[in-house]
Order: sequence, then C-alpha cells, then structure tokens
Amino acid sequence: MTNNRFIEVAPGVELFVRDIGSGDPLVLIPGWTFGAAAFNHQIEHFSKTHRVIAIDPRSQGKSTVSLQGNDYVTHGKDLAKVIETLALENITLLGWSFGCLTVWEYVRQHGLDKIQSAVLVDLSPKPLSTDDENDWVEGPLDDIAGAYTSSLRNPAGQRSFITEYATEVMVQRKLEADELAWIVDESLNTPYYVAANLFAAGMFSDYRVEAKLLNEALPVLTVAAEHWGKTAHAFMERIAPGSQFEVFGGHLMFWEHSKKFNEVLEGFLEEN
Repeated sequence: MTNNRFIEVAPGVELFVRDIGSGDPLVLIPGWTFGAAAFNHQIEHFSKTHRVIAIDPRSQGKSTVSLQGNDYVTHGKDLAKVIETLALENITLLGWSFGCLTVWEYVRQHGLDKIQSAVLVDLSPKPLSTDDENDWVEGPLDDIAGAYTSSLRNPAGQRSFITEYATEVMVQRKLEADELAWIVDESLNTPYYVAANLFAAGMFSDYRVEAKLLNEALPVLTVAAEHWGKTAHAFMERIAPGSQFEVFGGHLMFWEHSKKFNEVLEGFLEEN
C-alpha cells in the first residue's frame, strides 16, 4: 500500500512523503538538493519487508520551497515532525550525504528513544577541516569556499557545479545523457539561493559527538565511497568507532550499484 502525502512541518511548509509497505519503518533522507526519488531502487526493494518512509526535505524535491529553515537544525526538527505525525517507533534512519546531518541533528535534539538502528551513507560528521590529510572532509577549504562564493551564485553556476560533481564524484562510469539530465534536474528543484544556504550550513556542521553517541549505543552501518574509503574508515575509527563499515562505488553508490547496496543493507537490517 502506498500513501503519498504532504505533512505540514511549519506554517506554510509541507514535506512530500512517500509511505509504502508495512513493518518496522525505514526512513530515507536524501542529500543536498535531492528528493527521495534518488532512493527509488531502495523504495521498491525494501517496501516488500518494511514500512518505507521516503522524505523530500524542505526546499527539495516536491516539498515546499521555503526562504526560512534551510539548515540542518531545522531539517532535524522537520524530521521529528514527520516521525511524530506518522507515530513511528523502532525506526531505522538512513541518511545519504547531507541527509546524514539531518540524522545526527535529530539525535542531538531528540535522543535515541525511537531509533533502533541507523545507516549513514558517505558523509563525515565534520565535513570541513583544515587537516585535509588526516580528516575525512568534503574537500580542501579553498575549493569549498570557491564553490560557495562562485558556483552557487546563480542557476547556471549551480547547474555547472552539480554536473561536474555528478560526473566526477557521484558515479564511477560514464553517465548516459538522460541519466545526467535527471541528476541535474533533481538538484535544480532547489533554487540556487537555497542550495547555497544548505551548502554552507552543511559544510560548517560538526556532529562528531552525535556520531560517537549513535555508534556506541545502536547498530550503525556506515557506507563510504571508494575515493576516500581508507581516510573515511580511519577517521571514523578515531572519532566515532563501532559501526559496520562498507566501502564501494562513488557518492551515489546506492543508485549506481543498487543491487550490492540493497544486499548490504538487507543483511544489516536482518541482523539488527
């Protein structure tokens, strides 16, 4: 049974939520500027065994584009509103990229009572650092600053930024023209001025405390892309050990290598 709905999380702000299947809830939270359509392979697969809740975050996908709350403190509050509205318990939270920040922010605000496990896909709990060699970061400080001050200043810049990121970081093969167009169009559902706010809010986040708390208290699966797998694993073992750790694919590995990702996630869910 599928029940697509809009859930009001603040006055005038609605999140589009796909609610499909039955069983323990698996809540899917996409990354920067993307809607939950990125998880279509996981929605189809896991809705056979779980109640899958796939969220378009504020200002992303089909959700309301808002001038307020385009930060991960607010996204954490929005997630809590969805969980409350749907009366969810025994939740597995799955965040991809900046969606991980929403997971950690929810833990910061509301603790672990409603969560039974978590899956964190390809993001450091501290995305930006000057220690590029030993920390798991999104990139050198100057590159991140350049993206914010130059690329994300207009629609053309955002389009160029996500096109380069998709072809160089997100996948490991040459994208077909229609695949690249879909990825870019997904990102451009979020206006450039909102995308810039979310980018800055994400890069300046620090959720090392929440990552450590989560990893110590509950079963956690961390999945990292190959291009920084060793660095990511060493960093997490140092600051927040305890999770099951998998390395494969690019940043969008659950889309490009969906069969393998689903097998890994299925094994984790069955064990926990």
